[in-house]
Amino acid sequence: MNNYLDSSPHGSFAGGRILGFLIILLGLLICGSTHAQEGGEAGPLRVGVYVSPPFVDTVGETAYTGMAIDLWTQIAQRLGVTFEYEEYPTFRHLLQATADGTVDAAVTNLTITHNRAEVVSFTQPWYDAGLRLMVPEEGGASGWDVISGLGDAGHLRAYAWLAIVILLATLGLTLFDRKFDPDFPKRWREGVAESFHHVMSIATSGKTARKNLFGWVGRIWQALWLVVGVAVIAYVTSSVTSVMTTVSLTRGINSLSDMSDKTAAVFTGSVAEDYMRELGLSARAYDNIALSVAALEAGEVDAIVGDAPILEHYVLNNPQDQLAVVGNIFHPDKYGFAFPLGSELTRAVTLEILAAQESGALEALKQRYFGSGQ
Repeated sequence: MNNYLDSSPHGSFAGGRILGFLIILLGLLICGSTHAQEGGEAGPLRVGVYVSPPFVDTVGETAYTGMAIDLWTQIAQRLGVTFEYEEYPTFRHLLQATADGTVDAAVTNLTITHNRAEVVSFTQPWYDAGLRLMVPEEGGASGWDVISGLGDAGHLRAYAWLAIVILLATLGLTLFDRKFDPDFPKRWREGVAESFHHVMSIATSGKTARKNLFGWVGRIWQALWLVVGVAVIAYVTSSVTSVMTTVSLTRGINSLSDMSDKTAAVFTGSVAEDYMRELGLSARAYDNIALSVAALEAGEVDAIVGDAPILEHYVLNNPQDQLAVVGNIFHPDKYGFAFPLGSELTRAVTLEILAAQESGALEALKQRYFGSGQ
């Protein structure tokens, strides 16, 4: 009887239900485990960085420092997440890697814009900045600049002719005085020196201490000499002044309005590059500030347009380059961290940035890297 009952259709049905339930449960456990692995929670976040001191700078070959790095590290510790950095050569490469999910976050001085916000998610802004100009330091035209300008304008050739005239006048005056002036020095070197002094006195000051040897005729000749001296002074003064003014105007960049006929260096993929293109101004893109400065020193560009804190930091730490940041901030902007669209990290990191602002931690980082002026 028992064997009959066990092999009944009802017993087989119950056993099949139990077996099916166990198979379904096992499948759910396997899927859940696979989903957890694909979620990446067990592995570190991939954080893309772009080196841009003082927000991101290198320490050795694999470590990084800077305000953005310090802020991100504090936030990651509060969120309890681990991460590893991946460096990118330009803003454009970093944004592309973030947009397509190659990295989980972008950490640098990344300006929040409408176009960028269409492809990545930004956090709450954590730094206010803007664009400025960096140019060769104004210290007046150098001696070499003036000489080069005089040569380009043809004045050096005229100066050479004036020198020849002065030498001929010195020699002629020496021969003349040796013949007609009994008090003139008899030794040649003393006589030539006396005549040269007299000619240069007329040429440089328009004055003469020469005695009159021939009455009214001599006075007329002396007057003519004075006129020549005044003309020489006027020519030399005006030519040098003109060249110095030209050099000053050529290098005199004090605001964006001075860039209408000049070329600026910008960083590849930066807001500065987009802004200069929108204004129709000439710009050349370089991957970083070091390459931009090299281009400026080589005369390839007339100025560098970039984020104000980046340019100011470079000038402060590289005084040997003799560069200056000029003009007021234009095109104000704000920095934020970026994540792929839809990333849950966006909201979590934004909340931590707000907490850092309210607690004063963010202000402390600004003080550390920029002083009390920020």
